[in-house]
Parts: sequence; structure tokens; C-alpha cells
Amino acid sequence: MLRLINCKSLFRWNFSYYWLSALTSVAQWKPAGNKIKTQWAEKIDVNNVLPEYPRPIMERADWQNLNGLWNYAITEAGQMQPANFDGEILVPFAVESSLSGVQKTVGETKELWYQRTFTVPSAWKGKKVLLHFGAVDWKADVWVNDIKVGSHKGGYDAFSFDVTPFLNKSGEQNLVVKVWDPSDRGYQPRGKQVSRPEGIWYTPVTGIWQTVWLEPVNEKHITDVVAIPNIDNASLKVDASVCGATFGDIYEVVLKDGNSVVSSGKAVAGQSVELAVSNAKLWSPESPFLYDLEVKLISNGKTVDAVDSYTAMRKISSKRDENGIVRLQLNNKDYFQFGPLDQGWWPDGLYTAPSDEALKYDIQKTKDFGFNMIRKHVKVEPARWYTHCDEMGILVWQDMPNGDRSPRWQNRQYFDGTEMKRSPESEANYRNEWQEIMNEHLSNPSVVCWVPFNEAWGQFKTEEIVEWTKAHDPSRLVNPASGGNHYRVGDMLDLHNYPGPEMYLYDGSRATVLGEYGGIGLALEGHLWATDRNWGYVRFKNSKDVTDKYVEYAEELYKMAKSGFSAAVYTQTTDVEGEINGLMTYDRKIIKLEEDRLREINQKVINTLNEK
Repeated sequence: MLRLINCKSLFRWNFSYYWLSALTSVAQWKPAGNKIKTQWAEKIDVNNVLPEYPRPIMERADWQNLNGLWNYAITEAGQMQPANFDGEILVPFAVESSLSGVQKTVGETKELWYQRTFTVPSAWKGKKVLLHFGAVDWKADVWVNDIKVGSHKGGYDAFSFDVTPFLNKSGEQNLVVKVWDPSDRGYQPRGKQVSRPEGIWYTPVTGIWQTVWLEPVNEKHITDVVAIPNIDNASLKVDASVCGATFGDIYEVVLKDGNSVVSSGKAVAGQSVELAVSNAKLWSPESPFLYDLEVKLISNGKTVDAVDSYTAMRKISSKRDENGIVRLQLNNKDYFQFGPLDQGWWPDGLYTAPSDEALKYDIQKTKDFGFNMIRKHVKVEPARWYTHCDEMGILVWQDMPNGDRSPRWQNRQYFDGTEMKRSPESEANYRNEWQEIMNEHLSNPSVVCWVPFNEAWGQFKTEEIVEWTKAHDPSRLVNPASGGNHYRVGDMLDLHNYPGPEMYLYDGSRATVLGEYGGIGLALEGHLWATDRNWGYVRFKNSKDVTDKYVEYAEELYKMAKSGFSAAVYTQTTDVEGEINGLMTYDRKIIKLEEDRLREINQKVINTLNEK
């Protein structure tokens, strides 16, 4: 897993920090439009937007945030950088969002330009300066002081550039970013974004939508840390990728429980460190214990870089039980995984939560509702979201966002049709972005399952892609195609059925799971994205009736769990735009079900496999 990095190449985890100035600019910014908003939207400070460290799985003390007010312009595609800008945009909120202060559609025939200046702290003299982007949808070109420093394609993976050679010796530095995003008119992964939102399809998201930041590093520095636990042999394997390593350079890993050192080891750059972890404290949703991990890069006997990380001892697997049913297991014990379909959309920020507090809120409520899992549906969240899941204790099934077109969908039988054939460009893009998404979360203990396809959307070369995914990360489960098309590969057969649960297929050699069901709708006036076109798979008029139907479906699921299902996903965490089938309203201001009854029945379902 260790990679020696060419320092001039594109880095995949970093971002930049900035405060934008003038009180006049602050006074002019306000959320755009008249759609509903969350409580956190009211607390936005343009001089302190998402100020938290953006990459907590590998943290350094020194960094600079570039979120805040930037200049923006929308031009016809193919034009040169505009001489004048249209106004200001609040980064990192997509231009179509209310919190951007713009709320304009770009589309595939136009391009979005960003511009701002920043200064490099004098204390960084002699350091390399990395410019990090959490995520930009979709194709980004970046200039520093009128020099193009790089390009990136991918709406969901982090990327960065070493901009050191292009910086002025002092004073202001000019940063320009150009973005093109064809949304559903292109082949690229895009999830639920469409140019004409309706039903289950939502508003396009164009441009910067995660934190931008700067980070100083030495010539020789750590670029990545991957920690993979093995509870069966009481060990932890750690790989640190290094930029600029030369013969004789080593890195040291120290595993700690609080202030106590559990284990330590050293290796030359390019080799793994194997740590013994005796009497390990195992991670689970019920006990999400995290060990601290300190990694130092040592050259000529001196520490030239150090990062703080964390890890957990946990195992995800499957095994046939005494009744012959293949069950999902956590830490070698049968464990029923049950949680909501979480799309991660916000009425004010679209793809971007208005604050870190808001980002945590959905996870906490999922825990409060009695679930132990989240299926992150056709979207990838900022790195902090996964750390919150690690810390709070919730399992995550991570989808690959949908893209391209679909073949025939056969969800109620094993596929016997002709698979979609992607263009070479589309296939290469899929593989690259999916690999980057996986790489960024290899060390997150909460992530236990990869889902490369959903309901045949963009599904191609299924058997090959599933085996490739499994080979890239043997430590996790692979759900080959949630909702079909079904092949006999991967670790589970995943069925979708609305509104109630149904087991219309069963696989005796893999775990059988219910990847989507539910969708019980309740429209609450004053909390609707649109007042005239809302829908759910079934609809009721009050919380009691919705809860009654939820409990009815959960009782059916409880019986099916005993007879064969090993996991289930309820649709969904919140309302999203025209969908009113959430457990919470889209603005997160109302819990739509009776929470005590919701938690009680969810815990009953989860504990099914513990009953004898």
C-alpha cells in the first residue's frame, strides 16, 4: 500500500485557508433565494466559514484556510479569464446554492471562474507550500500568479498541488480557479444531480464545494498514512507514503491509548510497519474506541515531518451461521446492520453542510434513532464527516456516485442481458475516481463496505470491477450492485423494494441484504423545498400514522432478518428537495416520527441475531 510520491505530481489530500476582507463585502453577502434553510445557515460568518481542520485522519499543526468570499464570474465555455468579475461567492458553497450568495445555474455550455488573493505567512519561509482542494465538481484548472499549476477531473476526491515555485517572494499571491461541469450531460460521476431537477433528481452542484486550504511542509514529508487492523493476529499494519525520501530515511509509528504507548515500530520508506496490539480494545458502534497514531519521518537522525492520526481495531467479514445463512459479522460476531439511506443534501448548502455542527447533527440523530449504520448514497462527504462517524460509532456503506448511462435494469432476477459498454474515457475516469475515493478512506474504521454500483446506473464490467475493488481493499466487504443488476460476485446480494420489505431473491453463498425500502412520506407545511410537487412512496398526514407504518414495516423486517436478511437500509435520513420521505424535514427542524418508538423498533431489529 506504500507509495513513494513524485513531489511534482498531484497530491490527493490537501487544501487552502483564507480570510476575505472588507466590511463592505461582508455587508453585501447574504443567502440567495427564498428556499427553506437550516438553523445553522443563520450563523454563517463569512470570515470564519467551516474553520475546522479539514483532514483529521492525518493532521499537522500548521495550515491556512482559504474559505470565505472570493470573486466569481460565469462565462461561455472556452473563453479566456474574464477581466471583470460578476460579484462575490462564498466558498466552499456551490454556485447553485443559497449559501454561496449567488444561486445561479452554470450548465455544460458555460464555465465558472473563481479568484482571490492570499499571503503566505513569513514563518513558512523555506517550506514547501501545498494548495489543497477538498472537492471541486467537476473539472478544475488552477492558476497561481498567472501560472497554470495543474488540472483535476473528479467531483468527489481531494487533490492538491505544490505551488512553491510559483509564489511571489512576498506580498499577495493571486489564485484563479476555472471549473466546468456538464452535470447529467456528461459521463462523469454526478450522483443525483440533473439539469432539470424533479422527483428523486436534485439541483446541480458546480464548482468548489469543500474546504480550500494551504499547508507548509518540508522538502521530505509524509503524504499519506494507511492503517489496516487485523484482530485475528492482534496486529496493525501501517504504511506511510513519503515525498522526497532518499536512501536511509525511515519513519516511526507510535500507537497510543491515551498517554500510554501500546506499540511502536520503524521502517525504511517504502516498507510497512507491523505493530503488535495485544488485548486490543475493539471498535464497534456500541464502543467506538480509537487509538492515537503518531507518525514521524526521520532523515539523518532528525525528525523532518510528523503527523497525528488515529486508528481502530475492528474486523468486518461474513460467515455462515448454524442455520446455514451467510451473516455479516463485526469483530467475528454476527451483527445485523441497519441504518438509513443518507444522501447528504442541504437546502441551503446543497452538497455542503453549513457548519461542522450541522455535519455531525445527522450522524448523531441517526444514532439517537437507534441505527448502527449509514448508507452514504451516491455521494462522498468531506473527510471530517468520516472522522465523526469513527468517533461517534456508526458503520458506513460508501457508494460510488452514479455516472454515465444505464443498461437494462433487472432487479428481481440475476442479470441475463447485455452490459453497458462505457467509452474508454468514461471507464478510465470511473476507475480513477473510485480508486481515489477508496484510498482516501482506507484508514476510516467506520467505512466497512464499498458499493461500486447502484440500480444499474452506469453499471459496466460488473464482475471485473467488483473483483478489482475487492483486490484494492481486501479488508472490507464489497456490495457489488445495490438493487441490481445482480451477478454472483462480491460479498452480498442487495435487494431494493418499496415501500415495504420483501425478500424476492436469496443467495445461499453470500449475505442477502435489503439495500433500500421504506420511503414513507409526510409533507409538513413551512418545511418544504417545493410546495407543489412533493412525493413519497406512500404518504400520510401526521407523525403517528407515519410511525405506525414505519413500525409495521420494521416488524416485517424483523421476521425476515431471522429467516435471511443480514442488513437493511431505510429510505431516508431527511427529506431532499421534492422528496418528503425523510425521518427529518429537509431543514432538520422537525423529527417527523415519534422518536422513542423509532428507536425501540430499530433496536429490536438490530438485536434479532442476538436472540436464541
